[in-house]
Amino acid sequence: MLRTIASLLLALLVAACQTAPVAAPTATPAAADAYAEERNAMVTVQIEARGVEDASVLEAMRTVPRHRFVPEDFIDQAYADHPLPIGYGQTISQPYIVALMTEALQPAPGLRVLEIGTGSGYQAAVLAQLGIETYSVEIIPELAQQAEERLQTLGYDQVQVLQADGYFGWTDHAPYDAIIVTAAPDHLPQPLANQLAEGGRLVIPIGPAGSYQTLWLFERHGDDLSATNLGGVSFVPFTGAGGQ
Repeated sequence: MLRTIASLLLALLVAACQTAPVAAPTATPAAADAYAEERNAMVTVQIEARGVEDASVLEAMRTVPRHRFVPEDFIDQAYADHPLPIGYGQTISQPYIVALMTEALQPAPGLRVLEIGTGSGYQAAVLAQLGIETYSVEIIPELAQQAEERLQTLGYDQVQVLQADGYFGWTDHAPYDAIIVTAAPDHLPQPLANQLAEGGRLVIPIGPAGSYQTLWLFERHGDDLSATNLGGVSFVPFTGAGGQ
């Protein structure tokens, strides 16, 4: 009798194991993204506290994995409040400046935006995260290739990258609703102004190499451009025609 009961219990146990699904362990946010806390702190302390208010920009900055866009040697500083070298004399911009310039574009899904100076691809990723149709031009071949591969690996394959001198823009997809320039010429490149659509916004640092520059917002109104001073900045200089 005892043997029969034991056999029956064993059969029931086996049946239960065969029919009841085993719940998979739930990943914690920390396990899913070890940098999420640093990214949130970056937005709260460095960006929101300085006056950037656009909720979509703040969310994009919280989402894009900035640590994937910096060299391995600097990954522990990926969310720090300063630019970082990415090789070839170039840098990834300070997080606050990325957010400030992005907000100045008045971003919205579906806009067509030209970026001059792809660099590591971080700014382009932020634009793509916002649902923007993004075209990015990089003069340094190695950076252009690396950025394109990185963006595709991270799922931002809707960003189109062109290796060329950004001073002349990218006429194939003009006019653009907005243009963002992440290197500093000493004047406003006329080809970029020409590729800006009616009502479009162009954000660009202008000033001498090796010194502070002024970040300008230009807006097209017919044949005229209005200009707004967004403050002092320090960018790497143009290395192509705009660097002459």
